[in-house]
Amino acid sequence: MGAPWKLDAMGCIKKGVSVKPVLLRQLAELVQGELVGNGEVEIVELNSLDSAGTGAISFLAKARDEASLRSCGASAVIVPLAVESASVPIIRVRDPYLAAALIHTQLLASPFRATGVHPRAHVGAGTVLPGQISVGPLAVIGEGVRLGERVRIESGVVIGDDVLIGDDVTIHANVCIMSGCRIGSRVTIHPGAVIGSDGYGYATDSRGFHVKRPQVGIVQIDDDVEIGANSCIDRATFGVTWIKSGSKIDNLVQVAHNVVVGENCLLVSQVGISGSTTLGRNVVLGGQVGLSGHIHLEDGVMVAAQGGVHNNQPPGSVIGGSPAVPMKKHGRIVAALGRLPDMVSELRRMRKEIAALQAGQPE
Repeated sequence: MGAPWKLDAMGCIKKGVSVKPVLLRQLAELVQGELVGNGEVEIVELNSLDSAGTGAISFLAKARDEASLRSCGASAVIVPLAVESASVPIIRVRDPYLAAALIHTQLLASPFRATGVHPRAHVGAGTVLPGQISVGPLAVIGEGVRLGERVRIESGVVIGDDVLIGDDVTIHANVCIMSGCRIGSRVTIHPGAVIGSDGYGYATDSRGFHVKRPQVGIVQIDDDVEIGANSCIDRATFGVTWIKSGSKIDNLVQVAHNVVVGENCLLVSQVGISGSTTLGRNVVLGGQVGLSGHIHLEDGVMVAAQGGVHNNQPPGSVIGGSPAVPMKKHGRIVAALGRLPDMVSELRRMRKEIAALQAGQPE
């Protein structure tokens, strides 16, 4: 069989490009959009406005950029509701970015290809293998592991004993899943991630020596979670470190022991969450956000990049800075910082003037 990718006009690799055209009207139905123009146009890929050509659909995120449609070579475009017509067929939707993601996923969809277990992989005793599986070379699967259907395990993956993995899971190269951890269905774990390493827990004696506390819990990852490359999710000291369904974790994220990440949270690159902190639903943590331990962020909290949070946050809070404060206050703080040099100069001048006035006064 040939390679499951081809090069586009810019020389970029396009994996899993659909070989079966999809009618534009079918894509409009998929995203529940309003079709304007010929619905029988055949679409084979999604591309940017600058690069899309015949057979491609593109998207316009903002109506104010409507002029860019004039030079677009796409066969069709996804547009905001404010755009009423164009020189090519359009799909009008409330959120073009979301619609583009759904359509792109549909165009790239391909059936699972079961390759079996590579001869250079190792599978431990008592492990249950499904009928459809793909295990790459040098992967190591421990004893008593239970794998769901259509699991893809790439080369160099290490899965410890007694791990449970659901259906339609993709585990990319060099991932390590330690013993006893539980992975739900439709989970994607990117290269180099470590699931279930020991939590960071020590007790210090009177001489200053650090005694390691045993870490005997597990990590549980629910359905539809994605975990970025080189992220680490520590096993619990006792009980469970829990990533709930639908949450998406970027690269280089650290989740400590006994943390609970609620449903549909977004953790951006280099976030660090200290032990026993819990997040509600739909919490968003910007890049390099740090959370101290044993606090709770309620549903819908948003923390701006590089924010440092040290206390509980009520539902819907939008905060930033370190220590984190409400964003309006944080904005005033940042604006004041830019004026500090001038304020210092003015303060020095005022001090000199006051000193001169005081020197001229009689005793």
